[in-house]
Amino acid sequence: MTAQTADKSVFSRRESEVRSYCRAFDTVFVKASGSIMTDSEGREYIDFLAGCSSLNYGHNDPDMKAALVEHIMADGVTHGLDMYTDAKAAFLDTFERLILKPRGMDHKIMMTGPTGTNAVEAAMKLARKVTGRETIVAFTNGFHGMTMGALAATGNAGKRAGGGMALHGVVRMPYEGALPGVDSLAMIEAMLDNPSSGIDAPAAFLIEPVQGEGGLNAASAEFLQGLSRLAKKHGALLIADDIQAGIGRTGTFFSFEEMGVVPDLIPLAKSLSGMGLPFAALLLRPELDIWKPAEHNGTFRGNQHAFVTARVALEKFWQDDSLSRDVVAKGVRLRARLRSIAGLLGLDEAALRGRGMMQGVNVGSGELAGEICAECFRNGLIIETSGAHDEVVKILAPLTTPDALMNKGLDILTAAVKTCAAAHAPKPSIAAE
Repeated sequence: MTAQTADKSVFSRRESEVRSYCRAFDTVFVKASGSIMTDSEGREYIDFLAGCSSLNYGHNDPDMKAALVEHIMADGVTHGLDMYTDAKAAFLDTFERLILKPRGMDHKIMMTGPTGTNAVEAAMKLARKVTGRETIVAFTNGFHGMTMGALAATGNAGKRAGGGMALHGVVRMPYEGALPGVDSLAMIEAMLDNPSSGIDAPAAFLIEPVQGEGGLNAASAEFLQGLSRLAKKHGALLIADDIQAGIGRTGTFFSFEEMGVVPDLIPLAKSLSGMGLPFAALLLRPELDIWKPAEHNGTFRGNQHAFVTARVALEKFWQDDSLSRDVVAKGVRLRARLRSIAGLLGLDEAALRGRGMMQGVNVGSGELAGEICAECFRNGLIIETSGAHDEVVKILAPLTTPDALMNKGLDILTAAVKTCAAAHAPKPSIAAE
């Protein structure tokens, strides 16, 4: 059986019920290039999901693809545990030269298992090892992964329930703006300063500068600076989970670059490989690197093929600030379009979420947001929801999406909002005769 003739029944017959995205996008995809995905019927879809920000540079970038094919055809190492290889050395040299040194960062790079939750687990474990404390301060609406430690720091009740047991070691605090009329930072500081608050001295604060799954809530520079100050005050570490918001998604390589903070630990994944290949890593300050050999390991720590494509991505897109400037400009235009879309629903600026090319609009309910995304898919646009009630329509288009294609996708979204809003509009009553 070829992909072109695949029978969808095999998925319901043999694949676990845990599958999710395929339920919203019910077709068999056979090809992807740039910001376009093509299904087995030859229908093209504009991709505003981009592997949940795993494809910031689009599908099948030709330069990354060529380098990977060359590596494979030359019998380059496919799997090497954490042994030294030329591919790893080239990636590390390039990351040091183009990312760390220009930003004045001296962080070391820890290769973890291949997904974001592995990097988060390593960060939490290391923070506890360094400080000798257990408690991690995490935030409302946060999402950090589905393995047990990261799941404990994740807020979503449905995802937490999948753990099947009590989740320990985390105290939840309100994200900036989570509680109307409440200064979250002042509340956190008061709780930590009060010896009778019942909160143990924390090992770390774990925060997403922009919450990907939690509704695209974006922390301000003041909030992140305040957390950094509190971490130092209480002898804790600051962990910035940049898995979804990083690698250029907000404009700069790291989402916190212009915030006046340098986190102690930085989990990275998703678009780190540049091409959608599994690759996660943890950046850590050198003085925190107290691991003993193999104290945290994994069979697939360091994907050799991802080293190849990640290096090419860095060389192609981060030699200068061209991509950053383009993302910022696109983000401004995206904001304007989303403002217009919000207006169609009678909503104001308060409904807009996120920053850069990680933005969306809170349409008021998960039901309406789901209908809008379904209508978009019927008309050739892949887009998903976010938020505690799935109430935010979230745009994660590849950063390299051409303006004309971006506008076409936003036109589809606008039409879908109009259609679904009309369906939800109150029906006029018929006066009694």
